Amino acid sequence: MIRSFSVTDIGKKRKLNQDYVYVCETPIGNLPNLFVVADGMGGHNAGDFASKCAVETIVREVRGCFEKNPVRILSKAIRIANDQIRKKAGEDESLLGMGTTVVAATCLGHYLQVANVGDSRLYIIGSGIRQITRDHSLVEEMVRMGGIDRKAARNHPDKNIITRAIGALDTVEIDFFHEELTPGDIVLMCSDGLTNMLEDEEIESILKEPVAIEEKAGRLIEAANNNGGKDNIAVIIIDAFARE
Repeated sequence: MIRSFSVTDIGKKRKLNQDYVYVCETPIGNLPNLFVVADGMGGHNAGDFASKCAVETIVREVRGCFEKNPVRILSKAIRIANDQIRKKAGEDESLLGMGTTVVAATCLGHYLQVANVGDSRLYIIGSGIRQITRDHSLVEEMVRMGGIDRKAARNHPDKNIITRAIGALDTVEIDFFHEELTPGDIVLMCSDGLTNMLEDEEIESILKEPVAIEEKAGRLIEAANNNGGKDNIAVIIIDAFARE
């Protein structure tokens, strides 16, 4: 039995919440379940419009898709969301330049299928904590090329510059990950409002506390805000092997 909990928080510094989440534990279209985190960007209300539009489009497309393969289902839905955001931005000058990250996942028994664009993340917490997605960000590219180390990347002034987003270009490049889950694993999906405020070890520590997932989510939000809360925070926690 799958159990999940989702929450977003405006944080301590922002006037708008541009994070948007979606959770469906039951079948949707040809997927057994669906979880999505989107972190919008753009001036005024463009960022929150972008994240909401992307998630709603993905959900609609997944629901109506005849494909059976989860990668094809998610790929088609995300590409159509990209087209939709480009179209809306072209029709309304106030939405020009908007975009959003998207990380989407579906649990297929003991396996997790993940799609990612941008720097929102998916982790699996088991014996340790593993970041499954790779950030599409300028600083992450610098780390991969050996230009800076992981510690320097954490406080780099350009750390919020992302290299891929839904709505940025006419075509969108999506990363896919297929991971095995074992009983006891917890899946965390989140926006950078969480990961910029907390080290992975702090996230792991909170998620391993012997409390309900709702309580774990609340503690993550509280800890991120206590550390500065500089951005909106989105969290989805999934227990794919919850007991009845």
